[in-house]
Amino acid sequence: MTFAFVLIGAFLLSALTTAFVRGMARYFGVLAEPGGRRKHQQAVPLMGGVAIFIALALSVVLLSTLGWLPGAHILPKHLVGIIAAAGLLSFGGALDDRYDLKPGQQFMWPLLAVGVMILAGVGVNYITNPFGGIIQLDEFVLTAAWIDGVPYHLTILADIFTLAWLMTMTYTTKFLDGLDGLVSGIVVIGGLVTAAVSMMQEVSQPDTALLALAIAGVFGGFLVFNFNPARMFLGEGGSTMAGFLLGVLAIVSGGKIATTLLVLGLPLFDALVVILRRLWRGQSPFTGDRLHLHFLLVDSGLAQRPAVLLYWFLAALFGSSTLILRGPQKMIAIGLILSLVVAILAGLLIMKKRKLSK
Repeated sequence: MTFAFVLIGAFLLSALTTAFVRGMARYFGVLAEPGGRRKHQQAVPLMGGVAIFIALALSVVLLSTLGWLPGAHILPKHLVGIIAAAGLLSFGGALDDRYDLKPGQQFMWPLLAVGVMILAGVGVNYITNPFGGIIQLDEFVLTAAWIDGVPYHLTILADIFTLAWLMTMTYTTKFLDGLDGLVSGIVVIGGLVTAAVSMMQEVSQPDTALLALAIAGVFGGFLVFNFNPARMFLGEGGSTMAGFLLGVLAIVSGGKIATTLLVLGLPLFDALVVILRRLWRGQSPFTGDRLHLHFLLVDSGLAQRPAVLLYWFLAALFGSSTLILRGPQKMIAIGLILSLVVAILAGLLIMKKRKLSK
C-alpha cells in the first residue's frame, strides 16, 4: 500500500507541477519552435526539467516528513545531494531552454551536478565481477583537507568511475531525447525495474524502492504531457536529469549498475556508435543529426508512437530480465543488446543510403 501511495502521489504531484510550469513557459515564451530534428508542427513549451525538479523535491520532502526516507541505504546527505544536483540541472537547463547556451556552457551544469553527488558521498567503491569476486575502487585514498580535525578524503578511482558513470548516463538520455515521450517512459521503466529489484527478498531495500518509485511517478506524471503529440518537452534540464537520476539510483541502491545498463543499454550503445562515427568524420560529438536509432526508425517509415513503444518494450524486456538473470548471464544480455544495436543501425543506414541514391 505504501509503495502504491508513493507512485501515485508522485505521479499526481508531477502532473500538477507540469501543468503549472507549462503555463509559465508559454507565458514567458520559452518554446521550441517548429522545425529542427523533432519535426513538430507547432511551438511546444520547454522547461520540463523545472517541472520535474519541483515534483521530485516535493516528493522527497513528503517522504521525509512521513518518516519513510531516509533509510539504511538512502542517507540524509544523499537526499540533500540529489535535490541540490537536480536543482543545478534544472536551473542550467532552463537557461539553455531560454537562451540556447553553447555546448561548453551546457556541459558545465551536469559536471557541477556530478560534483555535488560525489561531495554528498555517492560513489562506486567496488564493482561486482560477474564472473566472481569484486573489484575494489576505494583502495587509493588521498586526504584532501582537514576541517575541525575531521579528514576529508578523495577516493581517486571510485570518484573517477562515479564521474564517468554519471556523465555517461546523463548524456545517454540527452542524446535519446528526440521523440515525444521516449525518455520519460524509459525513466518510468527504469524506476519500476529498480524498485522491483529492491523489493526482492534477497535484496530487501525498501528505502531504495521508495525513491525509485518516486522518480518513476514524477516522470510518469510528466509523460501525460510529453507523449505524442507532446504538449511539453523535457528541455535540456529534463533530458539530462533523466539519465542522471537513473545513474544515481543505480549507485545508492547498492551498485545496480548492470540493471541500469540493461534498461538503458539500447540508447547507450546507440549514442556510443553515433559519437564514434562523428569523431571518425572529424565532427564534434555534440553535433546534431538524425543518425540516432530512434530517428532512423522514424525516417524509415515507422510512426513516432510505434517507435517509442518499441523502445519501451525493449527497455522493459531487458530491464526486467535482471530479476531472473545472474552474474555472467547479465553480461551476455548486455552483449546481446550491443549486437542488436549494431545490426539494426547497419540495416537502417543501408536502407537510408539506398533511398538517397534513388
